[in-house]
Amino acid sequence: MKKAYRVKTEADFQKVFHQGQSMANRQFVVYNLPKEGQAHFRVGISVGKKLGNAVARNAIKRKIRHCLIEFDQNDLIRDDLDFIVIARAPVRHMDYHEIRKSLLHVFNRAEILRSKE
Repeated sequence: MKKAYRVKTEADFQKVFHQGQSMANRQFVVYNLPKEGQAHFRVGISVGKKLGNAVARNAIKRKIRHCLIEFDQNDLIRDDLDFIVIARAPVRHMDYHEIRKSLLHVFNRAEILRSKE
């Protein structure tokens, strides 16, 4: 994922947390903040230490990132958003397809996906 597509700074993370809206399912919490005039979405991924050691956490982040790249290639995600994806404990035991399905579900609920016109 390109650097331009990432929420990088602590200030940006805090802005999305405090000013954005949250939506959750059992596997993920998503905070989103609309930003007008933005060329493309930006995303931050958070996987806490309770989900395993560094190897396990990085594997989870890779799966989430892969889903986001696929969604972007299919032009599913709105461009005018900054959002943060936080993984919850059940993600530890999920494979890629289950993570993809769960992300689509929570993104749909959070209105991150483009509307079908």
